Amino acid sequence: MRAMVIDSYGKVPMRLAEMPTPEIGEYEVLTEIHAASINPVDFKMRDGKVKLLIKQKMPLILGNDFSGVVTKVGAKVTQFKVGDAIYGRPRKSKIGTFAEYIAVHEDDIALKPRNLSFEEAASIPLVGLTSYQALHDILHLQKGGKVLIPAGAGGVGTFAIQLAKIMGAYVATTASEAGADLVKSLGADEVINYKTEQFQNRLQNYDGVFDTLGGKSLETSFQIVKNGGKIVSVSGVPNARFAKEYGSGFFKTILFSAASYKLTTLEKKHNVQYTFLFMKPSGNQLHIIADFIESGKIKPVIDRIFPFEDAQKAMEYSESGRAKGKIILKIR
Repeated sequence: MRAMVIDSYGKVPMRLAEMPTPEIGEYEVLTEIHAASINPVDFKMRDGKVKLLIKQKMPLILGNDFSGVVTKVGAKVTQFKVGDAIYGRPRKSKIGTFAEYIAVHEDDIALKPRNLSFEEAASIPLVGLTSYQALHDILHLQKGGKVLIPAGAGGVGTFAIQLAKIMGAYVATTASEAGADLVKSLGADEVINYKTEQFQNRLQNYDGVFDTLGGKSLETSFQIVKNGGKIVSVSGVPNARFAKEYGSGFFKTILFSAASYKLTTLEKKHNVQYTFLFMKPSGNQLHIIADFIESGKIKPVIDRIFPFEDAQKAMEYSESGRAKGKIILKIR
């Protein structure tokens, strides 16, 4: 099969290669991939920034979510059959959606929303699961709660705003003037132009923050969260609590504790709980998300669709930070 691979960690371009079609285990399905999406985690994995959390063998096929059609099922698969149109986010040890086929565990997939194309469906799994686990599982967002979702026009932000509104929250976000109309159309109640204003000067007493930017934006978020509130980040530094829950071992726990010292200090100063989110695959949650989509409560937001052969250009476009919504690879 054709696949986009890297041969080593670092800012190296992907190359189109012939790779073996995956063998499937007894609980896996072989899927003919029709579309995949580009996510920031792809270039973080390429650069080796998550190798402390998970190590990959080279050559490595990148890609973390997809849509496609089941072509073969393992002996103990009970939830899917050949011909099913599915979408999913494979577990971290089985990534590789920038390819013509993938073997994926049946627990990590769900039937594709019936009202979406394969390209639209491929835009959902990673951002959908990330948003659901951040807002529902960690922040426990309640009706009437107030949440800040920075970078609302980005891939995660465009989904998270819609999900937070379904949950009944008041949503503030940051966006440029070019992205303001988009985030308002998705339901954002308050839009702050990050180029001309600092969000901490407008917002206060928020229940939570769902951070996708890390760095200074994350650190500043502690100023706007109420006493006892929560911050969840996919771009911050893992802390000791995450390391222990993830089973990272003594050395990595000490390493993450040192790296997250500043965030831990801010936690104590503001009495705010900080959680680093390393999203987990979940077919059950994808089923819930599909129901939201099929009922018209959530719509995919796609910036651009690239042909498979232009995967490297799509990656570079993602890294530019200019996209409004998701970037898709059309594989079939």
